[in-house]
Amino acid sequence: MHTIFKDFTFAAAHAIRGHTRGCQNLHGHNYRVRVHLAAGRLDELGMVLDFADLKTIMQEILGPFDHGVINDVPPFDRRNTTAELLSQYVFEEVERRLAAQERVRVTRVEVWENDTSCAAYQPEQA
Repeated sequence: MHTIFKDFTFAAAHAIRGHTRGCQNLHGHNYRVRVHLAAGRLDELGMVLDFADLKTIMQEILGPFDHGVINDVPPFDRRNTTAELLSQYVFEEVERRLAAQERVRVTRVEVWENDTSCAAYQPEQA
């Protein structure tokens, strides 16, 4: 099994609905999102996936958040904006975009709010 990962960054504000320790107030982070991909076999060039292709996918997913308010972007206009839920959302969106790629699968997504705070989504293996 071959694996790759790539980091992406964006700046955004959010407020966590129902929080009672300050995070219910609008505040911002310089987020880092790390996406892990795996493939049982490499493509004809010897890659899991071209990093440029992953960058395009991630721009589609994260672009609407960059320099905005996450709470204004569906589905986070209804869903809370925790790093845990963001990591699951990104995982599912990458997975959906890679569905046509039989070789490649997303295995883990990490969302860092800062250098010391990270949430990850990685489904249980069947």
